[in-house]
Amino acid sequence: MNQPPYELDVRPILRDGGEPFSAIMQAVEALAPGQSLRLLATFKPLPLFQVLGARGFQPAAREIGGGDWEVLFMPVDAAPSSAEQHPAVPDSTQGDWPLPSIEIDCRDLMPPEPMVKTLEAVEAIAPGATLVALLPREPRFLFPEIETRGCLWRGEQQPDGSYRIVIRRGEGTGAA
Repeated sequence: MNQPPYELDVRPILRDGGEPFSAIMQAVEALAPGQSLRLLATFKPLPLFQVLGARGFQPAAREIGGGDWEVLFMPVDAAPSSAEQHPAVPDSTQGDWPLPSIEIDCRDLMPPEPMVKTLEAVEAIAPGATLVALLPREPRFLFPEIETRGCLWRGEQQPDGSYRIVIRRGEGTGAA
C-alpha cells in the first residue's frame, strides 16, 4: 500500500507541558494497513521506538532543527532496507538496557498513587525488560521498593520539576 504517512505534530502538546502518548496511540490505531506515522516532536522519542517496535513499526528519525525531531514509524513489512533509514539507538541514553516497553505518566496523580502504579507496572513487565515512569517529583520512597524487587533504576530530574525514572526488572529474580 502506498498511502501517505499519517502526520501527527505533538510539539504543541509537549511545549504546553502535556503528555502526547495517548494522542500517539490513537494515531497508531487510526492507521490504515501498511500506512506509516510521521511524528513531529520536540525531542527524539526513544521510548516510543520500543513501544511502536512491539507493534510492528520501525523508526527512522532525523533532527529537523531547533531541537525538534521528525520520526517516521514504518510498518516493518513496508520499511525500506537502507541502513540510513534505520538509525541505531544511541548507547549514551540507554546503555546496555533494552528500550522501555512501557511508559506510564503518573505526574497528575496524588501520593501514593504514583508509587503504586509504578510498582504495578514493574510487576507486569518481563524479567530483563524496562519501563519508564514519569513522576511528579523525585520518588525517594520508591527507590528502596524497586531494589527489594530485584530491579535496577536510572532517574533524572526534569526541567519542569517532574522526575523520569527508567526501571529494569531483574532477570529471574522475584521479590526479596
